[in-house]
Amino acid sequence: MKRFLDLADFSREQLLGLLELARRLEAQPEPRALAGKILGLLFFNPSLRTLASFQAAMARLGGTSFVINPGHGSWVLETRRGAVMDGAAAEHVREAIPALASYCDALGIRVFAEQRDLASDLAEVTFNSMAELTEKPLVNLESAVNHPCQALADWKTMDDLGVPPGGRFVLSWAWHPRALPLAVPAAALHMAALRGMQVTVLRPEGFALPEPVMERARRAALHSGGTLRETSVREEALEGADILYVKEWGATACYGDAAGDAQLRATLGSWCVRNDWFAHTAPGCRLMHCLPVRRNTAIADEVLDSARSAVQREAANRLTVQTAVLHELLKS
Repeated sequence: MKRFLDLADFSREQLLGLLELARRLEAQPEPRALAGKILGLLFFNPSLRTLASFQAAMARLGGTSFVINPGHGSWVLETRRGAVMDGAAAEHVREAIPALASYCDALGIRVFAEQRDLASDLAEVTFNSMAELTEKPLVNLESAVNHPCQALADWKTMDDLGVPPGGRFVLSWAWHPRALPLAVPAAALHMAALRGMQVTVLRPEGFALPEPVMERARRAALHSGGTLRETSVREEALEGADILYVKEWGATACYGDAAGDAQLRATLGSWCVRNDWFAHTAPGCRLMHCLPVRRNTAIADEVLDSARSAVQREAANRLTVQTAVLHELLKS
């Protein structure tokens, strides 16, 4: 494995093998596996779990890492092709990324969606333009419409919880005061379909996921024996659900239009997950969310602090699966 950019780059069998490696390394650590190896981490956007878990994973394998946050202790970096650099940016990624790559054995890049042009974000224009600047092993730490590390951790979390591959998985929109990117919902949707689950997308009108995201999940479901549907009716979606995966995202009906998005979400404050959401689910239905989450805005305290919440297990599994990814990328 030379790159970990998208679960779709791997067969289902390869992903199952990676998950098995994660479990083996969890039980039998290899503290010298990557001795002398260096991981570079380039974060254009904030992070807590992704940053800490990758540094911890590298350390547990005997390697080391460095972190660059452009504009915070390093130069502001320009990402646009053909930009006239007469603003804040002092250096272009076309110079910065090859330099950083020369200092490390693998590189991870985190760059969120610009949320202005849906077609551009769906095409991963910004991330791909940086990925082509290095031949070193590369990890997607979250891009415009993908978060493969989170998706792999979510898959392992459901394995840990004993959720069957054919179980019922509901991806639900939740309220947030502003539009958030599509990366996590798109990645979670694709992962659940690839796992062979019966997947339902629950969202209000105007917040349907883009058709390319849905079509990609449909193809994954077709190959794995899963199903995919969407609805705005809560009781219908949650009937018999094993997993309620909650995530906030922006209105794709007016992508890039902050005022239009705000108008659509203004009356949707009831889309905060509370105990009564689970009245129609399976008895053991678990709650998942990638974190960070706004308490009593997206999910109520009564749910986050309950036994059904698996959010901390998800967070812990970031370290577990990323240890396996780094082992595969860099173990000689």
